[in-house]
Amino acid sequence: MIVAIGSGLTKLVRFTGEFSILLTQAVGLAFLPPLKGHRIVQQAKRVGPESFLIASLVAFFVGMIMALQMAYQMVELSAELYIPNVVAISLTRELAPVLTALIVAGRIGAGITAEIGSMKVSEQVDALRAFAVNPVKYLVVPRMVALVVMLPVLTVFADIIGILGGYVICVYKLHIYPQMYWTMVTTALSISDVVTGLVKTSIFGLIIAIVGCYQGLNVKGGADGVGKATTVSVVISFILIIITDCICTTFIYFILKM
Repeated sequence: MIVAIGSGLTKLVRFTGEFSILLTQAVGLAFLPPLKGHRIVQQAKRVGPESFLIASLVAFFVGMIMALQMAYQMVELSAELYIPNVVAISLTRELAPVLTALIVAGRIGAGITAEIGSMKVSEQVDALRAFAVNPVKYLVVPRMVALVVMLPVLTVFADIIGILGGYVICVYKLHIYPQMYWTMVTTALSISDVVTGLVKTSIFGLIIAIVGCYQGLNVKGGADGVGKATTVSVVISFILIIITDCICTTFIYFILKM
């Protein structure tokens, strides 16, 4: 048991160190020319338009579920008019950013690991080095920039569509006037609520990209190694997203007091 704990701690320390080095390299290289715009756009299309439908679908039903759950409590207190406030603030600050990040981590993060991992086992990464091409600049930076930029965009749409999901329940189930619903939403929301969610998703995008690329670049073995790395990538991304969300929320609420 002690050996297993020691081995686990060693792996954790090694991962933390190598992850930090890759993160530092990628962020530094992102500000150095040349920056391949067409590769960033290519990756942005994968993150944005191709993930829009599933992110929107999840956000819509989460908004409906939140409104339904709140309805059972609020109706008993004759406070159903406050449901739009709770739905809007909860979605923009927490649920939409986190759920969108988890969806993208499961879909795009896994794809990044599988793609780069396949390149690693087929020695394409070594070929890049042989031609004096930095793999971090060529493979990691475009994916990182695309995720950092596009994940907040997806989150904005998730916010809007999730609030529309709450609208369906509040208007057609609870018989709140549509104008009243939107008045309560706009009154409850502030710029800081939206900005908080967008800042979080930029950080989540950075995590998803670096974890996916790190696991892909460190694949060992053949197809089995790629499959294991893909699974590990998704699990680590999920854990880091939740931990980061907790840290960001604590910092925003108790230090910045936003």
